[in-house]
Amino acid sequence: MSATPALNTSGGPGRPGAAGTGSSGAHAPKDPLSAVESASSEAILRVLRVTLHIGFAALLVVGVVRLLAPGPRGSFPFLWAGLALVLAAVYLTGTVLEHRHAAGRIRFNPRRYGLQWLAAVTALWVLLLVGSADFAWLAFPLFFLHLHLLPRRAALLTIALMTAAVIASQWSASGDPVPHAAAVVGPLFGAAFAVITGLAYVALYREAENQRRAADELRRTRQELAASQHEAGVLAERERLAREIHDTLAQGLSSIVLLARAAEQSLAHGDPVTAGLRVALMQQTAADNLAEARSFVRGLSSPQLHDTTLVEALRRLCEETGRSAAAGGAALRCRLEADGEPAELPQPHQVALLRAAQASLANVRDHASAGNAVVTLTFLGTEVTMDIYDDGVGFDPDLAAGAGAAGAGSAGAGTARAGHDGGADGSGFGLRSLRERVEALSGSLELETAPGEGTVVAIRLPLDHAGGDTGD
Repeated sequence: MSATPALNTSGGPGRPGAAGTGSSGAHAPKDPLSAVESASSEAILRVLRVTLHIGFAALLVVGVVRLLAPGPRGSFPFLWAGLALVLAAVYLTGTVLEHRHAAGRIRFNPRRYGLQWLAAVTALWVLLLVGSADFAWLAFPLFFLHLHLLPRRAALLTIALMTAAVIASQWSASGDPVPHAAAVVGPLFGAAFAVITGLAYVALYREAENQRRAADELRRTRQELAASQHEAGVLAERERLAREIHDTLAQGLSSIVLLARAAEQSLAHGDPVTAGLRVALMQQTAADNLAEARSFVRGLSSPQLHDTTLVEALRRLCEETGRSAAAGGAALRCRLEADGEPAELPQPHQVALLRAAQASLANVRDHASAGNAVVTLTFLGTEVTMDIYDDGVGFDPDLAAGAGAAGAGSAGAGTARAGHDGGADGSGFGLRSLRERVEALSGSLELETAPGEGTVVAIRLPLDHAGGDTGD
């Protein structure tokens, strides 16, 4: 409710948001961007606020001193001096209350009484002006108050009336029949200077406000970008774990379930030797999947690729698939064919091809009812291709695509035969996961199948792209 609101970043009575520094204690910059954005404007506005208060106090003291100085005095000098003290008290009370509220030290909000406070200060000044022309110069700091707390037209009108009052008081004090030129020109120039300075301050304030809004918008954009990047990272990691779980743990657990059932059947038929072999295979499968789990949690490559080549890893996978199918009572012959000069592939390519073969052969074993499966790995110099073929029951690719699609191989055979949609768990995650792996390496995946005609999954990976997130 004082001059402080007009020079305060927290706003002022009747003029919310007037720039300044009174609220800096309660709203200190929270980050370097805020500090840089607000440092210069706060310094300037703090100087303006302090200068205005000091100027008002100094002019009031000068008026009181001249009023009480030895020599000819007007009527009732002590009465006018007491009124000056009342004016000082009203001005100081409003200023202190506003500053404390802006700093968050009190809950009472004096801004709602800003216009009443301004009217009281102005009325007390007019009364003092009637008693002594020495208080005329208090009009100049009051001009700034009117400019900042009133709408522009109303402020210009009150400034004009106050200027006329100053001229009239100077003319009355001089006793001249005609006012002296200085008594007219001085107040007029002072009022004009105050108006120009006040308008310049408004322009400065608006510029500072625009900078603050731009900084706030930049800060919000930066926070939103950071949040979106974090969310994207979370989703990417979730997708990576989902792919790894589907292609390793889910397939391994499916194998363990089948082996456990087969071991149970062997025991029921009085064949403990076969049951023991199947239990041993279960243990090996569980150990392999435990190693896979530890590996992909750490974001490393598959343990099956440690100290070996992709060709050897795929050959072992084919052998394990055959053994696992035999343990489950199925006659599945799986083999690997390698064409071309083997090349050292980037690690993401090796992991993607191995995972694709794992998911494909697991679905061939579990759903395709196939007698043969062939994995063909071909090195063509600028690219590497892998085809997974089986002579199983096949499936409808359109139906599988609509359900989320098959993982690989005769993944979709489950759709035609067991109600599965291509994943070992029937989740429909298989083909989508595999496509994401391949497309992340700028490769392509093609699926050829039909009910009763087996399935071929063809994968092509260019070797001039080593980037991409394979999720290994």
